[in-house]
Amino acid sequence: MDTYRRTKTLADGAELDPAELPLALRHPADGERHTAYDGRVEGNVGPSAWAAQRVDGPGSRVLAMQVNMGPELYTLRRLDVTMAVASLVGLAAAVPLAVYGAGLLARRLRRVSETAGRISAGDLDARTGPTKGRDEVAEIAATVDRMADSLGQLLCTERQFTADVAHELRTPVGGLLAAADLLPAGETEDLLRARVRDLRGLVEDLLEISRLDAGAEQPVPARVPLGAVVSEALARTGLRTEVTVAEREADRTVETDPRRLERIVSNLVVNAHRHGGLPVEVTVEGRTVVVRDHGPGFPADLLLHGPRRFQTGATERGTGHGLGLTIVLGQARLLGAELHLENPPDGGAVATLSLPFRPSGSCGTAASA
Repeated sequence: MDTYRRTKTLADGAELDPAELPLALRHPADGERHTAYDGRVEGNVGPSAWAAQRVDGPGSRVLAMQVNMGPELYTLRRLDVTMAVASLVGLAAAVPLAVYGAGLLARRLRRVSETAGRISAGDLDARTGPTKGRDEVAEIAATVDRMADSLGQLLCTERQFTADVAHELRTPVGGLLAAADLLPAGETEDLLRARVRDLRGLVEDLLEISRLDAGAEQPVPARVPLGAVVSEALARTGLRTEVTVAEREADRTVETDPRRLERIVSNLVVNAHRHGGLPVEVTVEGRTVVVRDHGPGFPADLLLHGPRRFQTGATERGTGHGLGLTIVLGQARLLGAELHLENPPDGGAVATLSLPFRPSGSCGTAASA
């Protein structure tokens, strides 16, 4: 515009009233510069940007200039394609890294979860171990390990307390039993002796559980006839119990600790008589001993969580300390045997003891509890 006003010549591609000028710029309302965008594509001219301004005053001619935006549009389109390709390449590189990182995190969390599950199942020696990093997962793992340490210390203190109490009570209870023998015969003497015997039995049970908890017990395996060991255990209880030993199983021998096996069978039978109902039946088949009563069955809590000391579950099974089945479970683990408790559909309670298979001549010992 300055060049035209000074020299009346057009420069840089400027034109006066060009035919292609957009309608919006043909009659500007004032003498100021106006711009417009024309998206039409004609020939080699792509979308254009127009600028127009009156030369003098109203009614005068319009000086206009057109700038072809085709190259810029092409550049923008190339930039779009480049950005799209770069994004795809970036995603192709980032997704595997993200999946790998998420997998690492998931594995670490799974490890912590598995350790917590083992701890809740009673394995207080389980630990997540050293954990790399200082993120939240590492903090959770360290917290789980500290919790296991704390639980282990509390349990150790509890076991030691139980062992100390039982040991300290053993001597005075023995003295009570000796003193009861000096009482004159009568109902009072019989009642006192019975209560002292019960107390002595409780103390002996506590000592046995303490030794099992401390891992101080070791089995002494020997190859013995299973049917004969079970029959001997039943005879020691002095309780009327129906025993069935299959003919083909009469001479079967198993490698186990006979003293501990007798302890397990006698405890199961006494528990069935005390808390169940007659008849109490014992069946020996293969390496399995099944003890069944016809009472109200095991409490639901016992079936869900297993035997626990000083917890006998529902009252319909009678009263007790919950030590008999706890000892059975501990001795079974010491022998490497499995104990399964269930309530059959036709009523009663069934305890199944499955001894491990060991070939003749095996020198292995049972796994410790």
